[in-house]
Amino acid sequence: MKKTMISLKFAAIAALSLVAQAVSAEQQVIKAGHVLDVATGNMKASQYILVDDSKIVSITDKNPAPNVKQIDLSNQYLIPGLMDMHTHVVRHLSKNFYDGYFQSPHRATIGGVVNAEKTLMAGFTTIRNVGAADYMDVALRNAINAGEVPGPRMAVSGPSLGITGGHCDSNALNHSFEERSDGVADGPWQVREQVRKNVKYQVDVIKFCATGGVFSKGTKVGQRQYTFEEMKAIVDESHTHGRTVAAHAHGTEGIEFAIKAGVDSIEHASYLTPETIDLAVKHGTVLSMDIYNTEYTLSEGKKNGVPQENIDKEKQVGTRQRESFSHAVKAGAKMVLGSDAGIYPHGDNAKQLSRMTQFGMTPLQALQAATINAATLIKWNDKVGELKPGMYADIIAVSMNPLSDIKTLEQVNFVMKDGKVYKHDKQ
Repeated sequence: MKKTMISLKFAAIAALSLVAQAVSAEQQVIKAGHVLDVATGNMKASQYILVDDSKIVSITDKNPAPNVKQIDLSNQYLIPGLMDMHTHVVRHLSKNFYDGYFQSPHRATIGGVVNAEKTLMAGFTTIRNVGAADYMDVALRNAINAGEVPGPRMAVSGPSLGITGGHCDSNALNHSFEERSDGVADGPWQVREQVRKNVKYQVDVIKFCATGGVFSKGTKVGQRQYTFEEMKAIVDESHTHGRTVAAHAHGTEGIEFAIKAGVDSIEHASYLTPETIDLAVKHGTVLSMDIYNTEYTLSEGKKNGVPQENIDKEKQVGTRQRESFSHAVKAGAKMVLGSDAGIYPHGDNAKQLSRMTQFGMTPLQALQAATINAATLIKWNDKVGELKPGMYADIIAVSMNPLSDIKTLEQVNFVMKDGKVYKHDKQ
């Protein structure tokens, strides 16, 4: 009898808990002027979006809950929150190229808090951060998820893997300082160990440098780094642990090796050829190409102390990267928006969209790259990337139809993430 009473007591507590949850879940109705289906390009007018707590319940042409809180966006165009698949939000806030050597590394985490909020307010509700020392991006992601600071959803990589002296190493100081980046690993077994370490500390994605890069000392942009065996080991170990793999790769050989090794995305992809594009299409490898930031680097880099070596490398690679982008679009390669924000100011991520249309994409293709394609890449397509029932209520609004003028997304009027309103400029 005593056991029965205890069981009934716990059952009653559980029932009350469920009631409390149901009552506390906040319902809202958004009265939308227009709602874009990014999968099809269909734009529906005069819609009502019912949001319950953090998720979308329904999208209909009649108000399903007249008595709950209403948000009037009847003169706005609503689309899913945008997604940037190549960012570096964890950075020192100073513009000076070398200030990281003179400021506490913890200030980079503080910079990440500031930059994450700027990114969210610009309408980017999900980002992938590809490269951060000391697992600072993991800490920032966890703080955002806990509701401690505002910011987008984050898929994070922690320290990027790279060869000794390569693009993902730190090479500015002489040998007496023994400068070395956190993710440096050489040889198939060392790279497996570094992947396992990153997984241990809860990263979402593994990033490695397959070639040299623009913003590193002493590396050639197009030169391959890592052997095929090392790349295969990175990919195998990462996929074994359920992590996707992003490969920084400007040069043709590095791109080819990385695709054949089985990476999920190629970052930058500057020196594409017809053969490497066909290879990417065949393997389903996603291309993330940051074609906006060339102008910013060339116009502002010198003022911010960027060495001439790096500016010269940007001059070398920028035009070719844009040509490669156009060829990849024509070939039907899978592509996502990856801005490389951090090289230029955070919050300007949407400027990438107009460049994507300038160099071959339709506005709808650019929006798909920044929504459903990105969600699929990070395997979150059951949660984000579209406005439909069951998805998280990550919703942004602009004054004009983005399919007519993609630049309207550079001025977002409304931002909701997880059903919470972060920005609402009355229009």
